[in-house]
Amino acid sequence: MKRQKRPPTRTCVVCRTARDKKDLLRVVRTSQGDIGFDRTGRLAGRGAYVCASKECIAAGLRKGRLAAALKTRVDAETCEGLETELLGACEGGG
Repeated sequence: MKRQKRPPTRTCVVCRTARDKKDLLRVVRTSQGDIGFDRTGRLAGRGAYVCASKECIAAGLRKGRLAAALKTRVDAETCEGLETELLGACEGGG
């Protein structure tokens, strides 16, 4: 009898809730220092996961939890662009 594989789980850096990887949004810091939304979940670099909810996205950016998880500083311009992109992804269903 074959064992059923469990889906991979990740933890939101804001609310600390463990969820299926596909239910979270991944933000990545590349080796060049660029910060962006990783739609595929496979980009190389340091990644952080956040729930696909407006509250977690806003709190993660406002309180600096995403920046801390990525071990870098996030300037205001990058923060605004990232928030727009993440909110669009959570409203658009991915």
